[in-house]
Amino acid sequence: MLRYWTAGESHGPSLVALVDGFPAGLAVDSSAIDAELVRRQGGYGRGGRQRIETDAVRFLSGLWRGVTLGSPLALEVVNRDAKLERLDDVERPRPGHADLPGAVKHLGGVRAVLERASARETAARVAAGALARQLLAVFGIDVAGWVTELGGLALGAAEGALPELRTRRDSSAVYSLHPERDAEVTALIDRVGKEGDTLGGVVEVRVDGLPIGLGTHAQWDRKLDGRLAQAVMAVQAIKGVEIGLGFEAARRRGSLVHDPIHYDPAVRDTRQLGFTRPTNNAGGLEAGITNGQPLVVKAAMKPISTLRKPLESVNLLTKQPEEAAYERSDVCAVSAASVIVENVVAFTVAEALVDKFGGDSVEEMQARWTLFHDLARRR
Repeated sequence: MLRYWTAGESHGPSLVALVDGFPAGLAVDSSAIDAELVRRQGGYGRGGRQRIETDAVRFLSGLWRGVTLGSPLALEVVNRDAKLERLDDVERPRPGHADLPGAVKHLGGVRAVLERASARETAARVAAGALARQLLAVFGIDVAGWVTELGGLALGAAEGALPELRTRRDSSAVYSLHPERDAEVTALIDRVGKEGDTLGGVVEVRVDGLPIGLGTHAQWDRKLDGRLAQAVMAVQAIKGVEIGLGFEAARRRGSLVHDPIHYDPAVRDTRQLGFTRPTNNAGGLEAGITNGQPLVVKAAMKPISTLRKPLESVNLLTKQPEEAAYERSDVCAVSAASVIVENVVAFTVAEALVDKFGGDSVEEMQARWTLFHDLARRR
């Protein structure tokens, strides 16, 4: 089973992702992981922390001459702004953050909670996801994400091949597919920042090249849509997850929701095995199993809870009303969220790929991939 954990605090020495169950035999491109870490630091509206850090991955275990061994991989991202031992505790918890419930839960201070609850932790998750997407690429599976809404401005998605859409996204200051609207969006971010407030938004991730059959219907906790929802919802500040039509499906009649099934012998030798759909309202998943269509996942990010214009709070020592504490933060991190969610989705899909085709080695997975599709075409 492919899985990972993370460790580290926002201002500690480093962040670490420990990846277990990764197959042997994959030549790892560290520069591709670094590129995702750099993208996570970008996007208009980020704060001063991103000017301090220069995120890059260092492998502490699991590689020999750049190739995975099949043993656990430890990925480290060093914090240049490491100063945890010099920081004081926080006495005025921030509404919307883990400060108050975490401090009460652990019978301790706020600092012990906020350092781990910080979204800085997602650098480790992006590193793990960027590694996993290199495994997906071996099987022709591609992943990309972008911003579709920011601060109430609907920016929308777009049709087309992922390489083309990725190029458009990378030309946008906010990682949307409509760079022609950047001036409007960045002006909004500037205005809200001057007001001491923050902005949220919606991101979308698409996965192309998936085969039919990843995931399962057989047990609730192994359904791929459930695993995706849990993984994405666990990203800091994410408050909602949709797959395909999502909530819109509840507003339509069934005839306008479910995707008709057709068969085209001309595409029998593809990973869709000849089955085609005129629509993809299901977002590539039916009953927790991929159906050969693109996987489409959306996530809603709330505005960041650290406000330069603080909300009301209470001093934990005196129990008297005071304004919430302020620690250096972003005005808008929706662009970064699109990168994080993209890589979280990539890792979850890679988990399902390993579950289906085995995880001892890439070579064995490729043989099983071929065998499975050969058997499916005989039916």
